[in-house]
Amino acid sequence: MQPQYQKLKNHISHHINAGDWQKGHRVSSENELARQFGVSRMTANRALKELSTEGILTRVPGVGTFVAEQIPQTPLFEIRNIADEIRDRGHRYSADLKLLTEEIADEDVAAVLEIPVGTAVFHSVVIHHENDVPVQLEDRYVNPALVPDYMQQDFTVMTPNEYLMQTAPLTEAEHIIEALMPDARTQRRLALDKAEPCILLRRRTWSGTAVATTAQLFHPGNRYRLGGHFTPKHHQSFSR
Repeated sequence: MQPQYQKLKNHISHHINAGDWQKGHRVSSENELARQFGVSRMTANRALKELSTEGILTRVPGVGTFVAEQIPQTPLFEIRNIADEIRDRGHRYSADLKLLTEEIADEDVAAVLEIPVGTAVFHSVVIHHENDVPVQLEDRYVNPALVPDYMQQDFTVMTPNEYLMQTAPLTEAEHIIEALMPDARTQRRLALDKAEPCILLRRRTWSGTAVATTAQLFHPGNRYRLGGHFTPKHHQSFSR
């Protein structure tokens, strides 16, 4: 059975996702929610608190709880197709292919893909849009030995992620995240102001024992979030 606080969260999220409650809409107070749903105030508090932590709501002490600006969020611990993420939010996805070519791997690319220097690799650059606004710049290198038909794909119709998941099934992944100031070309491609930072997710994936691809995924710092949720195993200890 679903916990009561989760039912409250689902109720609020449904109205926001459906467009019934826009940014700035005042959400019922803890007492009002407790009466409406027949739950304790502690349960209502947990629902509002978790939605605030997730960036769905904004709580102003002494004033109330309001719908926050909805910044898209991509899962940190999962590898999802960005087109599916955008469509799941009820928004329109589109892609702009900037580069699709075969190159010779230099020392840096060869080291990441774990192949000899001078090996031929595929290189693609795609800008992903949500409602015509750029939300991700994907700069990817691919191992041709695992996906020889990569260059024949139309990546304005199918994302590289979607094709790779079908052709070279994922067995292992590595994520490295950093915040940085983008170069001028990245600023232009993501429609960023000169002083606006971005979030870079470096992703490397394996298929079997070989590295299939490495990608740099640039996200506008003020238009995108990376998030995740995990449940620790019983008796597992963590260093902080």
